[in-house]
Amino acid sequence: MLRLNNNPVLDTVIKLVTTAVAMFAFVFVVMVPLYDVLCDALGINGKTSGEAYTAVQAGVDESRTITIQFVATNNESMPWEFGPSVTMMKVNPGASNDTVFLARNPLPQAMIAQAIPSVSPARAAAYFHKTECFCFNQQPLDGETATDMPLQFIVDRDLPQDIKTITLSYTLFDITDLVDGDVAAR
Repeated sequence: MLRLNNNPVLDTVIKLVTTAVAMFAFVFVVMVPLYDVLCDALGINGKTSGEAYTAVQAGVDESRTITIQFVATNNESMPWEFGPSVTMMKVNPGASNDTVFLARNPLPQAMIAQAIPSVSPARAAAYFHKTECFCFNQQPLDGETATDMPLQFIVDRDLPQDIKTITLSYTLFDITDLVDGDVAAR
């Protein structure tokens, strides 16, 4: 049996801590990239890019109308009230569209949130372009306050003709403990 020193309790603690650190590293170093590759290969979890889309002049296709559905959920540890101001919009491909999601922190202390988007059907993700999104940045919010979180998007004119409805969903996570420094509201 491998012994690091003469104290078997200390040996056990060191081995357990080493195992926990190795498991944590495995999850973040191996599993996250593997998850991304698997989702790309299988065409699931329609992730949009995490960067703002720069609109190009292509014109609006007024002959088509696409229904956009908005869904908001909280991670189980997130106490905020979070949701879209509207749950559905009819848009024309190529047109710039605006909406707002609403967030309220009911707790007395400031918190920081991060929204993770997903687009369904997954193949529509390549045609759904966010030009401004609260999901691009962390969202600090003072205790017992509310805020509007803007979203601007364009549905690409090249969206396949058979896609009539796109669902944009956000899951809101509490990342307060993961952020270094003070929690400062905007």
